[in-house]
Amino acid sequence: MDAAAQLQANLDAIRTRIDAACHAAGRHPGGVRLLAVTKTVDAGRLRLAHALGLRQFGENKVQEALAKSESLADLPDLRWVLIGHLQTNKAKYAARFAGEFQALDSLRVAQALDAQLQKQGRALDVLVQVNTSGEASKFGLAPGEVPAFVRELPAFSSLRVRGLMTLALFSDDTARVRPCFVRLRELRERLRQDAPQGIAMDELSMGMSGDFELAIAEGATTVRVGTGIFGSRPTPDSAYWPDSANAGGVTPA
Repeated sequence: MDAAAQLQANLDAIRTRIDAACHAAGRHPGGVRLLAVTKTVDAGRLRLAHALGLRQFGENKVQEALAKSESLADLPDLRWVLIGHLQTNKAKYAARFAGEFQALDSLRVAQALDAQLQKQGRALDVLVQVNTSGEASKFGLAPGEVPAFVRELPAFSSLRVRGLMTLALFSDDTARVRPCFVRLRELRERLRQDAPQGIAMDELSMGMSGDFELAIAEGATTVRVGTGIFGSRPTPDSAYWPDSANAGGVTPA
């Protein structure tokens, strides 16, 4: 099977799983966005993915994403979504090309992004990252810190807050994984009751290649799938996630 055919087969299998999970949860598949996680995937394979209809690519490292965005600038309708931790000194790069940032967990980063976006005359969709597993190795705000954090975000007019994101516990034990998704959904419902004007709480980005069915059952509106589409990565996940994050043995995305 050639590369394009394999990619199509993988993509069809993921979409079938999404459809089945939505059906089981009584949801319409159109309510779940598939975000292809493209870290370590080369530009040639991304061109194949684009030809097969994928238009949103998720990247962890801003400089890797920037290089790919420049290499693929000729492709129409591509949207680059940053899903990894962002340092304030990298905000200037993100502001140049990103359409969405799913890992906002710091007012310093919010301020840096807003300042750079103002210079570019752009706005950016953002999700607040929440550490629902309570693991010290992970970025994200503790659930109890999120309401106060969200109340500060209207000060940054270039940031369009759309919802929440989480990385669940990396484990094969669904009884340990599911509560992470439940916590994010319940937090979103509480935030909706008194969110500041202009702050939306519609998006729940949660679930990856190994656990997105559980996430869909608990209300995910975006699932982030990498290895399920592109296969195993040549670069170890430790290059993109904290070393202890893979202790449970589940491929992150």
